Amino acid sequence: MKKSTRTKPKATPAASPPKAAARPAKALSPEAKAWADELIEQFQIDDTAGLMLVRLACESLDSMRQAQAEIERDGMIFADRFGQLKQHPAVLVERDSRTGIQRALKSLNLDITPPNTALGRPPGR
Repeated sequence: MKKSTRTKPKATPAASPPKAAARPAKALSPEAKAWADELIEQFQIDDTAGLMLVRLACESLDSMRQAQAEIERDGMIFADRFGQLKQHPAVLVERDSRTGIQRALKSLNLDITPPNTALGRPPGR
């Protein structure tokens, strides 16, 4: 039997993406950039995964705003070449973008409501 002359490739540690790549992209709208900065500052998001989720939420926000502008310009319903009424394709983009924002914010697990520090039942009647 011949001995194999091949050598195994050496394992190298996986390179983690730099934190700068996870920061909100320059292609974001001013509204999305401001929202990203506010989220990062207010909730002290500094880990790579959290920054990626913020970026995804902001990209979804921009996509939603663009779809809303198209719907505003063209209308939610249009007639196709046969005269049949159809839903504007941007309606689906808006819906999916809204869902993307909600999922990204849910994944961030932000503590949005302040904790109830009072003991006993809440004040009422």
